[in-house]
Amino acid sequence: MKHFFASLTGLVLLGGGAAAEEDRGKTQAAFFENLRTLCGQAFEGQMVSDDPVDQGTDWDLQRVVMHVRDCDDDVIRIPLHVAEDRSRTWIISRNDKGLRLKHDHRHEDGSEDAVSQYGGGTVQAGTSKRQEFPADEYSKELFRQEGLDVSVANVWAMEIVVRQVFAYELSRPERFFRVEFDLENPVTPPPPAWGYVE
Repeated sequence: MKHFFASLTGLVLLGGGAAAEEDRGKTQAAFFENLRTLCGQAFEGQMVSDDPVDQGTDWDLQRVVMHVRDCDDDVIRIPLHVAEDRSRTWIISRNDKGLRLKHDHRHEDGSEDAVSQYGGGTVQAGTSKRQEFPADEYSKELFRQEGLDVSVANVWAMEIVVRQVFAYELSRPERFFRVEFDLENPVTPPPPAWGYVE
């Protein structure tokens, strides 16, 4: 009888795990689809965090625009423009493990920066409005290699409230950065990012 209940408990736990994975998949799919609704549009943003390290920088003083430029079933590419700097593209993808965020950094001639393709994958279900991406092992090794050890603890996040606001966030101990984009007022899309990879 003990074995029967042990087996039954195991089946319940397995079933619960499968249900949790299904719920996680649905939540992340909803977030991804919310992001896809913005495809083809560009939006102006503003830094809303007050970390002293960001005060007086281009993020603080210059025009910031995101362009949800390309979307397919599993990948969304969002070039980011800070004043005339078109070096950055966010790449959000999905696979059977969840969602992944990568940062593609390019020089003006299109060549890849030494610090590029860093980011991470989701480890929690998140919500249809917010997903978090802790730095993955590739990124940690890259940061160490480039003398950016403090960035090993990076956690990036993206939030979207449809037709209201999109936010990009970076946090780690003693560091917090957040920029919010106005989804109510699309702007004219800027030129493609430097070295933009189709």
